[in-house]
Amino acid sequence: MASRQGGPGDAESSRPGSTERRTASTTAPAGSRRRAATRSDSLPHGTDPDAPRSRGPTAEKRASVGRTAEDPPVRDPGLYALTDHFRGRLEQPGRYVSTRTVSDAIRNGQLRWNRTDGWRFALVDGGIRFVVVVSDTETNSPVVVTGWTEVADREAALDAPRWDPVDVDTIAVRAALSESASTPIPDRIRPRTVTRPFVVGDHRLETEPGEPFVRCTTCGCRFRSKDAITGRGCSGRPGR
Repeated sequence: MASRQGGPGDAESSRPGSTERRTASTTAPAGSRRRAATRSDSLPHGTDPDAPRSRGPTAEKRASVGRTAEDPPVRDPGLYALTDHFRGRLEQPGRYVSTRTVSDAIRNGQLRWNRTDGWRFALVDGGIRFVVVVSDTETNSPVVVTGWTEVADREAALDAPRWDPVDVDTIAVRAALSESASTPIPDRIRPRTVTRPFVVGDHRLETEPGEPFVRCTTCGCRFRSKDAITGRGCSGRPGR
């Protein structure tokens, strides 16, 4: 799925990523189950009280008649399945992505054509921008490909009860690493404080004010770019 992703939050493929407390949304259409190899689940029913119930197969078929990939995607989260890649993000510390934020972005986010493939929804909440990339929007089984977070307004984020300064700095560092994966960014890491490790590749990373690198809390390796992080496995032993 890497070729279809578009964002910095993608530690392993394309652009920035977000969050939080895991909640859920709605049920995938029957057609999505035929794609189990690439999309392991839908936004599940019952946990998100605001999530609409999926329409029946006949309604879904009518909704997709004549649709193309260029047509704006539907804003019903219950029709979307999740790729294995995206589901893996829900388990990673420091991602700040949940099925609830996916549902909110699909329902209410600004819609833009993604730079690589498909469409993206973007929603700002508490100074943080949540971005969700979707594809297969011309079919009865559209799919959430990836998602990430960006700092849209740092002061607003720091004032929001939802985030603390470490959350905001984590989002900022992850986004900066992803914006140009091959470029060292010591000056963008140096002012940040990340004391709760976030995951990129095999590494659990943190940084302290003044340090021009992120450090793996497991193996001790220091990195100044995303390519350096993803290009080296974690030995599990302290080292440099």
